[in-house]
Amino acid sequence: MSLHFTTLEFERRKNRLLAAMAERQLDGMLMFQQESMYWLTGYDTFGFCFFQSLWLGADGRFALLTRSADLRQAQHTSLIEDIRIWRDSATSTPQQQLRDMVADLGGAHARIGVEYDSYGLTAANGRKLDAAFDGFAALDDASGLVDYLRAVKSEEEIFYVRKAGQLALDARQAAIELIGAGADEGDILAAMQGAVFKGGGDYPGNEFIIGSARDALLCRYKSGRRRLDARDQITLEWAGTYRHYHAAMMETAIVGRPRDRHIDLFNAARLALEACAATIAPGRTAGEVFAAHAQVMDGHGLADHRLAACGYSLGAKFTPSWMDPPMFYEGNPWVLEPGMVMFAHMILMDSETETAMCLGRTFLVTVNGNEPLTGAPLDLIVNSR
Repeated sequence: MSLHFTTLEFERRKNRLLAAMAERQLDGMLMFQQESMYWLTGYDTFGFCFFQSLWLGADGRFALLTRSADLRQAQHTSLIEDIRIWRDSATSTPQQQLRDMVADLGGAHARIGVEYDSYGLTAANGRKLDAAFDGFAALDDASGLVDYLRAVKSEEEIFYVRKAGQLALDARQAAIELIGAGADEGDILAAMQGAVFKGGGDYPGNEFIIGSARDALLCRYKSGRRRLDARDQITLEWAGTYRHYHAAMMETAIVGRPRDRHIDLFNAARLALEACAATIAPGRTAGEVFAAHAQVMDGHGLADHRLAACGYSLGAKFTPSWMDPPMFYEGNPWVLEPGMVMFAHMILMDSETETAMCLGRTFLVTVNGNEPLTGAPLDLIVNSR
């Protein structure tokens, strides 16, 4: 086995989940989120794009149903010993096989929590799951149960998060060294991702975002590359990733002389990020952090140019997204606790003047406030060469 955490760490995690299950009066859990499986057992794969599920019974026993392609994956990367295989065929019924596995483990007539809200369980497979378990056991939507436990990181996890933070800074420096008139976006992207790989890191949960000129106003990755003009803007959002743990950053850099609108938007973004950083502390809510962001942005007359959310939690994440709950949005009551890792992004997109300005950093919530994990200066990046 190739495990990234100690046996004691995994045991603590399992006991936390068993306690949460008991509180919900669940006799077992069927997990479909890859993040849950990795957190609980170390199981590391992208095979969750096919039907698979991890069972945890109230007796503490694990069992995994997966495809043959992931048999060795589970054996090599996890502490799961009971691994069962469903085989691809025109008549495959993996949901029925999952029911049979649960029956074999004493789950008949049980109350079972299911991670319905999961990339690993499509709507079609969810309907087949419900049909297979109809009359056999009571299925209860337990989406988010493991997410809540994963949100607070252990010391072993924080070690990896710190490594991810350094890789994010390495990627930032690699980009800054290349940004300038005539630079190719592909070279910038290659240097950033290369810096993460050279530092022993991983692919991120989603693509790095890179866009210049008008595309600097986009908040998602898109295909297609261009070279930077003598006067230009380029928006980058990326994450250092280590053992699947993420630390994200965001910047809009300027090539040539910045426009006055760039300066105005940057000043607002910096003040908003500083206000959020002052609010990211134990006992404060995710909604309060968003309110700090909105107050600054709206006070600068930028309500029409900001987003309806300004960040989220980070952790060990898999494709298609590195975002974890909770998110910073209006009224979110989730209370921040020491050990949470939070990414705050200030995104301003002025479509009328085609001006972008973004600024984002990752913070570790501590007992007394927070610690910046991606502590780059909050200065506007301008390259005039």
